[in-house]
Amino acid sequence: MIELNADIGEGCDDGALMPYLTRASIACGGHVGDVASMTAALRLAMEHGVAVGAHPGYPDQAGFGRRALAATVDDIARWVTQQTQTLAGLAAQLGVRLVHVKPHGALYTVAAYDRHVAEAIARAVATFDPHLILVGLADSQLIAAGQAVGLRVLNEAFVDRRYQSNGQLVSRETGGALLTDPVAAAQQALALAGGGPVVTLEGTALQIRAETLCLHSDTPGALNIARTVHAALNRG
Repeated sequence: MIELNADIGEGCDDGALMPYLTRASIACGGHVGDVASMTAALRLAMEHGVAVGAHPGYPDQAGFGRRALAATVDDIARWVTQQTQTLAGLAAQLGVRLVHVKPHGALYTVAAYDRHVAEAIARAVATFDPHLILVGLADSQLIAAGQAVGLRVLNEAFVDRRYQSNGQLVSRETGGALLTDPVAAAQQALALAGGGPVVTLEGTALQIRAETLCLHSDTPGALNIARTVHAALNRG
């Protein structure tokens, strides 16, 4: 079965999602997160045997990291390094090793199409720890940048987000961007896991290479989505 992942440590009910996850990306102080929340998320993942990684984003807690900030590539590399290092230090105290890095929000989105941002993130991750996996939007600039610096990569797709015909995610500001119906999310998950096309917001068929599937803890009805998706994938 293809793995499910979620972004945690963002103030949602992470514990309820954990039984359905293989991998979790922990907010590490950019868009949200402090020592207490990071430690709690790490302990929770340990209890459930879930692999953990860093979820760095733009340092913009007011905007929850969902708006792009004007920044140089050096700024971006520094933010990714600092946030990943903070989480890695807390993880080491608990005897846990980070296994991946996945950018958050607007940083993830920009890195999907902006080669320079993608390369800055990939270089920062490879410099910090070349054994870390880089998780990014399937077949995006971030995936290419990670491969170029020798990192293992995971092509990610989403069960609770709609896609544009060009393969980018539909902006959260657009109506219909979220899939909140558990059955619809499960249908998309099955299509992604089986290598079949998904239906874009424009109504076209889009082929996506998926190695890990993400569901968001802050999507309305996230727990029901997780249950339904997990059950559908296991049946499949």
